Formats: sequence, C-alpha cells, structure tokens
Amino acid sequence: MPKPKVSLPFHNSTFTIHNSRLLPIYQPQQPIESVDFRAGAVLLIDKPKDWTSFDVVNKVRGALRARLGVKKIKVGHAGTLDPMATGLLIVCTGKMTKRIDELQGLPKAYTGTMTMGATTPSMDAETEKDGDYPTAHLTPQLLDTAKAQFVGQISQLPPMYSAVKVKGQRLYKAARAGKVVEREARQVTIYDFDLVRVDLPEVDFFVRCSKGTYIRALAHDLGQAAGSGAYLSALRRTAIGEHELTNAWHLPDLITQLDSRG
Repeated sequence: MPKPKVSLPFHNSTFTIHNSRLLPIYQPQQPIESVDFRAGAVLLIDKPKDWTSFDVVNKVRGALRARLGVKKIKVGHAGTLDPMATGLLIVCTGKMTKRIDELQGLPKAYTGTMTMGATTPSMDAETEKDGDYPTAHLTPQLLDTAKAQFVGQISQLPPMYSAVKVKGQRLYKAARAGKVVEREARQVTIYDFDLVRVDLPEVDFFVRCSKGTYIRALAHDLGQAAGSGAYLSALRRTAIGEHELTNAWHLPDLITQLDSRG
C-alpha cells in the first residue's frame, strides 16, 4: 500500500513526503543561511500578474547567481501559469529540479472569473473579443446545470493559443499567423467545479482539476453549454497538491531576501 503524503515541521522548514522522499521547501521567515540552493530547494512563489512563469524563473536564477557568486545554477518551474494569471508557482533549484515532473503531476486548484456573453480567440482576456452572445436567458440554475457535465473525466480540446506542439509547431505561433490547426482532444479530470458568485456578465468559480487542464477552455466550453459564450477574465492558482498559496513567497520579498548578504 502506498504511503500517504504528510507535512512535518522541521527546523523552521517544511518537508513533504512524496513517494517516501523528503521535499525541502524554503518558506518565508526561514533563515536563508539554512538553505543550500545548489544542493536543491523548492520555492513556493505567488506569481505576479503579467509575468510569465519563465520571467519568474529568470528573476530567481539571476538573484541566486549573484548571491552564490556562480555563473550557472539549475532553476526550473513545475507548471506554467499564463501571464494574466496569478498565484502559486513552484520553482525548484539544484537537484530538486529532478522532482519537477513529479510536482507537475499533482492536482491543481484555482479561483477565477469568467465573463459571459462573449468569446475571444485565446479564450481569455489576452485577446480582443471575436463574438457576442445572448445572456438574457442565463440564470444561476441554468449555469449550475450546464457546469455539471464538466465534472469528472472530460475531453478537452487544447486552445489554439497554447504551447502544445502539433507537427513540431507551437499552436500559439500558428494562431498568431491566423491559422487554425486540427488538434486532438485530451482527457482531463475535474474533481470540483463550483460557481461561487453569479453577477452577470461575471461568474466567479472554484476548480480543482488534474494536470493538463486548461481553465480557459473550461470557461469557453461552459459558455457554449449554457447557450452563450464565455471567456476567462481572471485566474488565480491557490494550490498544487497539498502545497498552498498561503505558504508562498511574494516575489519582491523573495528577491529582497536573496539579495541580502546578512
């Protein structure tokens, strides 16, 4: 029988057991001198809006190179967030980059807002509206009934504005060239999908889902199922597995800490 995942306090740090191996997480208020970034550390970071995940990685890498006086150090993230999204981004350093695939496979939790009555090519607020749809018929009850079909294992078509490769080309590059590429639907699992506020045209939601789920596509598909349109207008990742946003660094605070020489 597999061992359960547990969290233990240890020397002002948190270690989470995954497959019976300890995962060192550098938390706020932990003395930075106690962390061996070259050997490997895991950072929970609240990604700011309009930053790419790679922007965050590059910022952390640069601060670590300066702090450690080295030209190279391995730094990577465990699951992309789109630039418009905020929230939990797990960044690994040193040997902990070997755990990235494991962390990417954990379930994710999000809160967000979708705007009903319109669609966009990117399925979110990053591109201009390309269609308007009726909303007068929408009610909380109708939306709740429509979203029920998206709970459990579902098929989801990756958005054209995504990094998925088809025949060696990133879909977003084809989309920017005005092309639509045939792509295969993927199986994902929606564990929870709750509509927590309906104030049309806005609908706030909570989602807990498997790896590989596109929340943009979920919003788009719900709009269609409700006989309207919808696009994602705000998104915040609140958890990855049992790692929660409440334990994350604000990026400016982390960089200030890494820049300090104590």
